[in-house]
This record gives sequence, C-alpha cells and structure tokens, in this order.
Amino acid sequence: MKAGLILFQKNLVKRMDNIRFLLMVAFATISFMLWEAWQADYGPKPALSALDRPIIDGKADTAAQTPANPASPSAVTPVANAKAAAAAIIKVKTDLFALEIDSEGGTIRSLDLLQYPLEKENTTVNTLRALAGMEKKKVNLAPIRLFTPDPEKEFAAQSGLIADAESALVPDHHQKLNFQQASYELKPTENTLSVPLTWDNGQGLTVTKTLTFTRGSYGITVSQKVTNHSNRAWSGKQYNQLLRTNYVDKAASTFIRTYTGGVVYTESDKYKKVSFDDMAKDALDVASKGGWTAMIQHYFAAAWIPPAEQNNHFYSKELQNSRFAIGSYSPSATVPVNTEMQFTSQLYAGPKVQTAMEKYAKGLELTVDYGWLTVIGKPIYWLLTKIYSFVNNWGLAILGVTLTIKLLFFKLSQASYRSMARMRKIQPQLKALQERFADDKPRFNQEMMEMYKREKVNPLGGCLPIMVQIPVFISLYWVLIETVEIRQAPFLLWIQDLSAQDPFYLLPVLYGISMKVQQSLNPAPVDPVQAKVMQMFPIMLTVFFLFFPSGLVLYWICNNCLSILQQWYITKQIEAEA
Repeated sequence: MKAGLILFQKNLVKRMDNIRFLLMVAFATISFMLWEAWQADYGPKPALSALDRPIIDGKADTAAQTPANPASPSAVTPVANAKAAAAAIIKVKTDLFALEIDSEGGTIRSLDLLQYPLEKENTTVNTLRALAGMEKKKVNLAPIRLFTPDPEKEFAAQSGLIADAESALVPDHHQKLNFQQASYELKPTENTLSVPLTWDNGQGLTVTKTLTFTRGSYGITVSQKVTNHSNRAWSGKQYNQLLRTNYVDKAASTFIRTYTGGVVYTESDKYKKVSFDDMAKDALDVASKGGWTAMIQHYFAAAWIPPAEQNNHFYSKELQNSRFAIGSYSPSATVPVNTEMQFTSQLYAGPKVQTAMEKYAKGLELTVDYGWLTVIGKPIYWLLTKIYSFVNNWGLAILGVTLTIKLLFFKLSQASYRSMARMRKIQPQLKALQERFADDKPRFNQEMMEMYKREKVNPLGGCLPIMVQIPVFISLYWVLIETVEIRQAPFLLWIQDLSAQDPFYLLPVLYGISMKVQQSLNPAPVDPVQAKVMQMFPIMLTVFFLFFPSGLVLYWICNNCLSILQQWYITKQIEAEA
C-alpha cells in the first residue's frame, strides 16, 4: 500500500513538474501552426471542354447540343461550343463593380471590386522614406479582381438553360447571345441597371437573359425569360455554376492559410466545404429546398443563390486543366404555347461582410469560416462590431474586446495567478530541496509533495484555468483573420492596416518584451533544462509574430499587459499575506 502511494506521488510530481513546460510547448506549437498557416489575399480563355457543364440526374453526356441533335435526352447537359472566333465582351460599371460579360452565354468573366484595392499606401512609411531621400514605396492600388479570364487562375460565373427530352434546344453558357450595346454604366441618378441579352431559335422560341445591378448591393439578379410562340410546349431547367481553377498564388505570403474552394449550404447539412480535392474524388450530388453554392477565398466570396422556396439540385464537377465547377439546377418547368416563364437566381460577388450577407440567403454569413469554433467566434465578432460602432476604430475595438474577455475570465485568471504566486513564493525552498536531495530523486519528490501540502499549493491550479481559455484565444484569432472589415483598417500612427504586418516590426518587439515581463512573474521550472527552454520562448514567439497581422499582435500585447497588471497585483497580495 505504502509502495503504491509512493509510486503515485512520484508520478503526480512528474506531471506537476512538467505541466507548465508542456503547456508552453503546446502554446508554441499552436503559434507555429498559425504562423505557418498565414496566407494573404491575393487574357484569353483556355479551350473549352465538353465536360464544362452541370451534371443532370447524375449523368454526364458528351454529345454536343447542336441543331443536328435536336432531341437530346433529359440527361444531356450544356456542351462546349468550340468556336475559333472570340465572343464579344460587354463592359459594365456600377458604384461597386467594374465587370465584363461575355456574350457567349452571358458569363461574367471578369469582375473588379472597386471599393477594395489590392494594397494600401502607408503615409508614415512614405514620409520617413522621403526624409531619408528614398523613393515613395510603390503599392498596387488596383481593385481586387474576383472573377478573371486569366487561364492560370480562371474564375467565372456561368448560367444557362437545359431543355428536357423532346423540347427545342435553348442557350447554355456556350451559346452566343445578342446584345444591345457594348458598355453600360450606372448613372448617379439611377438605383438599378439592367443588361439584357437575347436569343431566338427562329421558330418562335426566344430567351431573354437579364442581369440587374443595384446601387450599393453586391447581389446581381439574373433572370432568364423563356417566351414560347412555337407550335409546341417547351420544358426545361435553369442552372447556375461557378467555374474556378485550383490556383495557388505563388506571390502570396505563406504565413496564413485560409480556405479557398467550394461550399454548399443545404437544409440537411447546413454549411459544408467541398474542396477541390473533394470534387476530384467524389462529385457533389444532393437535393435540397433553397440552399446555395459558393466559391470562397480569404475575405471574398461568390455564391449562386436560387429561390429559397424552390427545390434545387446541387452538383460539382472536375473539369480539364485543373478547373472545377460547383452549382445547382432547378426543377423542370413547362412553358405552354403562347406563354412565357421566368427563371430567376441571384449571384453574390463581394466581401464576406457577415451583416450584409445575412440579407441575401440563410447561412451565407457562414462563409466567414471560424471552423468548429464558430459557436464562440460569432459572439466575439458581434462584440467586435458593437464596440466599433461606438469607437469607430477597429484597433480600439480590438482593445475593447481584449478588455471584455479579460473581465469575463477575471475569476479564472485570478485563481491561476494566485496559484502561480504561491508557487513563486516557495521557489527558494524548492531550490534548496533540489540541492539537498540532488542524488535522491524519490526523496526529493516526497519532500516536495509535503511542501505543497504544507503551503497549500496546487501546481495544477495555475494551468487548468489557462487551458479553459485556449478555445477563446483561437476563436479570436480566426475572427481577426477572417473579418474583412479589418482589412486595410487604420489604427494609430504608423499602423494604417490592421490586417498587414507592422511595417517597422515595433509591435512584435513590444509583444516579446511584454511576454518576457509576464514570464518573470511566473515561477521558473525546477528543471534547469526546462528553465532554459522557457527563456527562449519570448524570442521564438517574437520571430513568429513578425509575420502576423498587426491587429492580432495588438490583441496579444494588450492581453499580456492586462495579465501583467493582474498578476503583479495578486503576487503583491500573496507576499503581503505572508
């Protein structure tokens, strides 16, 4: 019995002796993973493939839909029309977009987000460079290009119609359409702008595709009206899909990696990622009422949103040249003779602003992806935006969130710091014990346990409260990384973009200093090897934080400073009690 108790004590002592060291290793590992995961934001079309089309009824037919094949079965889907001549381009400009519509199918082949430049000038940096006699730092002020025809990173929004069996053929996204003018611009006095494209089979069946833009909105309404003046009823479906190349920006930073790929939202599965690898291995094939499909990237997204009351079928497809498509098609509808029917859908193409996206479709705000920590991340985002609404500065909002989180965890932190303070108080006695029983490890462990009991110290008391807070820290990290409102948002002085690195690396250095001060208030490990490793942590993490966005480093500096004040105060209390 006694031997078992001694063994238990030895094991417990080992665990207590190493728990702080293991936590710091875990913290460093997480920091390294986040550092490694850092990834910043970010012509003629390639030959079209006969596979570039939606999958209907789980089948894909490669036969071309041409007048020589009028009776296409229900499984037939749009097929590439390999034409040598390039289709005409229609240019459109609104208050938010500058885009190009290809008259071949009405595909949106290029789209610039005018309110979001690629880079931002830093006036402080430019002033210092001028004082040093250096040229002004060059930055790319061109707008973010969401859709592009560049073959290497092609991204396009396609839509069209599919005829049912025995029905006359209708235009898919490879059929050339007629248009009225080559350019459109939303005038200051206008709230909406419509761009119509038409098609006529010469036998009484006409299709009018209209793209409608609204001032101040990143939603584009796409309607496809089928007018049937032929001698027989027509039936078919509408489809919408996003085509994208699996492109990796080689010039982008490698220190943050955010998800780029497909997403689908259905009633049953809700938000679900469909990566390019998933599309290559197993094509998406699911039906749902409402729902939507999207291609997302850091800060920005494009999503096709069919009518919410409609039963839709969602699909994905791997195409040639490392291209992938994800989209949906509607139920089949019939247009009797001398009648017309309009198919509608909406395309969202813009920044992932949660409060705005909620208005377009249920669950669309989930494209701001916090992963499995969404349940914590969303309240933190809500708090961040609420504080911003009062202070009108995202840097101050981050500080406000930090202070609020510290207050919420005040009791837990207090218990942790009290335990650390007591451990720090008995450090000299532990050191004396270690020297006294240097050659008798079991006896040292036994005496250390007795000292813990005598001094009422719980070595685990300082670690467990910290572990409880780790999910909140990780959630806040993802909130700061994913929130597009923080992108290029200024704070103070030289920090003019909270989503970018500190241009002078002052914040990472301040972080390292604050961590070193905080570490000095903690009890040092008894093991000298562990103590030396712990001393290296401020330097290691400072190096990692050189590449972190300044908004995130700002949070950690504020958090460390508040922790130092709280820990210093509690340590003084414990010393006074002694």
